Amino acid sequence: MAETMKDYEQELNASMKKIEEGDILKGTVVSVDEKEVILDLGYYAEGVIPADAYSREPGFSLKETVHPGDEVSATVVRTDDGNGNILLSRVEASDILAWEKIREYKESGEVLEVVVKGITNAGVIAYVEDIRGFIPASKLALGYVEDTESYLNQHIQVQVIDFEKESKKLILSAKELLREKAEEERKNKISNVQEGLVTEGVVESLQPYGAFVDLGNGLSGLVHISQICEKRIRKPSEVLTVGDRVKVKVTAVKDGKLSLSIKEAEDMMAKEIEEEVYEAPDAGEEATTSLGALFAGIKLN
Repeated sequence: MAETMKDYEQELNASMKKIEEGDILKGTVVSVDEKEVILDLGYYAEGVIPADAYSREPGFSLKETVHPGDEVSATVVRTDDGNGNILLSRVEASDILAWEKIREYKESGEVLEVVVKGITNAGVIAYVEDIRGFIPASKLALGYVEDTESYLNQHIQVQVIDFEKESKKLILSAKELLREKAEEERKNKISNVQEGLVTEGVVESLQPYGAFVDLGNGLSGLVHISQICEKRIRKPSEVLTVGDRVKVKVTAVKDGKLSLSIKEAEDMMAKEIEEEVYEAPDAGEEATTSLGALFAGIKLN
């Protein structure tokens, strides 16, 4: 079939387009080395982005990060670099395009993987879309991180929580993602706890309505005041102290929460002792177990 002018219309229009300084062009990477990136712009001349105009990120390596076939947007610095090529700057284009992308990240809550490139007294530095972002020490982990040095060059997942385009400030956080992950893991563990389990825990806090008991393995549950002991008490502190080790029975597993009973655990232990009086010493089995033993054969994601 004979080729016609229409077959080359797109290429022809591109070749006739007038390119001016300040334009943002998109091209495909043709070649890359440590000094520059060459782009096919679908134009009469190729585009050249020098290494220092590609990224501001410290330690950035063109050869490791940029590959032939990648699509790159860049701003025209000069229409002729002296060698017949179009001189471009990805850094300048990023300043224009990146903040809109960052706005999208904040609105969507997208999870971003970044590399920590710098350390400060109050947190760490990472880059998103070539924009310098700050992660406060209070947002690096579930608790406050005193020593941030160990995070240098580490890959971490973050979300955009705030930004100011005018002052070029970008705040990132890993904490919310870690909290979600911890909650999911806690729910997975709770789903493997069976009602009726008797185990041991440590009283971690006292409230007017009951006591929270730490069972280990990241789990805790509530012993309602009515389930602390047989006698009627006005407040848990009458019979319990933070730090006490207590036997508890899991009475309910609902909505990701554990309901516990010290009273029922004691009743079970008393009944077991009573039965042992009438049984041979080796006839019975141990009535209690630990959460460590419970989870020993369970792999949690």
